[in-house]
Amino acid sequence: MTLSTFKHTLLICLMAQIGSVFFGQAAFGQSQSYITTSEIGGGIGGVNYKGEIAPSYRLLNNQPALNLFYRRDISAPITLRGGLVASHRIIDDNTFSDEAFNLPLPNYRQADLRMSLLELSAVMEYNFLDYYDFTQPIRISPYFFAGVAGFLYNQKTTFENTTLQNQEEPFRTTLGVAIPFGVGIKYALSRHWNLGLEFGARKLFNDNIDNLYGQDKRISNPYDNDWYFYNGISISYTFYRINCPPVYKNKPGLLD
Repeated sequence: MTLSTFKHTLLICLMAQIGSVFFGQAAFGQSQSYITTSEIGGGIGGVNYKGEIAPSYRLLNNQPALNLFYRRDISAPITLRGGLVASHRIIDDNTFSDEAFNLPLPNYRQADLRMSLLELSAVMEYNFLDYYDFTQPIRISPYFFAGVAGFLYNQKTTFENTTLQNQEEPFRTTLGVAIPFGVGIKYALSRHWNLGLEFGARKLFNDNIDNLYGQDKRISNPYDNDWYFYNGISISYTFYRINCPPVYKNKPGLLD
């Protein structure tokens, strides 16, 4: 077999494999079109922040968070999810003692951020495997999600360096919009119970979650918006609804 023939054979096999995945999903969607699933669940995890006070993502910077959600399938690979995340966090320029935070700017600024956050989101999930195929002995699927979120945060930033800000500034409550996206994996413990693990980022459209926007450019970065992240574990319960096929629904006496 020549190299050219081998390449053509490999390409055909690859295309056939990709086609089998998509047609397999479509066939499954047709066979399960009369079954609708929905889930309610909750979880615990951590909310992380990336901005002027924490310029890079750090795992140890997570603060406890709670998560509630409702999920409903609209096709074999796609589900819609509405969620609520709540968290309270405290972070300051002296949170860490390693060399990365032992820099002149944090030592000069000495900022302390206290913030409570409540997020409401609507996202679409794409399941890469056939999660609702009950013929499989193990039901598991990684997924990708993206959507839109609105969040409400109540925050206050103070400075030990009193030349930067009035120490008596009150807490401020602000609304914001974010684009949540990320990856996760779901695993069926039983026909009804599911376990989930997820990591997601929230892209913000402002640079004021840490209340440093508008400060002296020597202590803030006005060219880079803030981010926050949620990662956690969840458990959910699945409800099943069997929809009557139209051929029987339109003719009630057909099975008599």
